[in-house]
Amino acid sequence: MYMGSFSKVLAPGLRLGYVVAPEAVLGKLIQAKQAADLHTPSFTQRIVYQTLRDDFLDAHIPQIRALYASQCRSMLESLDRHFPEQVQWNRPEGGMFLWVTLPLGLDFTALLSRAIARNVAFVPGAPFFASMPQANTLRLSFVTVPGQKIDAGIQVFGEVLGQLPGQVA
Repeated sequence: MYMGSFSKVLAPGLRLGYVVAPEAVLGKLIQAKQAADLHTPSFTQRIVYQTLRDDFLDAHIPQIRALYASQCRSMLESLDRHFPEQVQWNRPEGGMFLWVTLPLGLDFTALLSRAIARNVAFVPGAPFFASMPQANTLRLSFVTVPGQKIDAGIQVFGEVLGQLPGQVA
């Protein structure tokens, strides 16, 4: 069985995937899909169908790959400039996200609240762990924001980190 998604190569946030599976399990997969969300919007399905029919993806994938790489570099450079040295992050070779590890003991509720108050958001990392979640981690997306806004957002986030009392300076 093989499953894939169009959200990574066609458009972030596009919630349409595909399955290649033996016929014996397709019925159960359809039931599971319908239990989860009943039906993917027809409009979304038609867009993906048209892009496949017109061979759009063949030209689009190299462009989106280059864009994501550029935006990732922008975020990495911004993190190097604006984040305290106690904060660590990965340097992905692909994908859509950076994984950030903050010092232990940081108040994530206060951090998220202050970041949102300054129009910057992040996703706490703990829900992405199958077991033993690490509460001092977070995920940053670099694919939905242009490079200039990435730098401004990371600068603000670095300032917010520095303003938490006794935490990260």
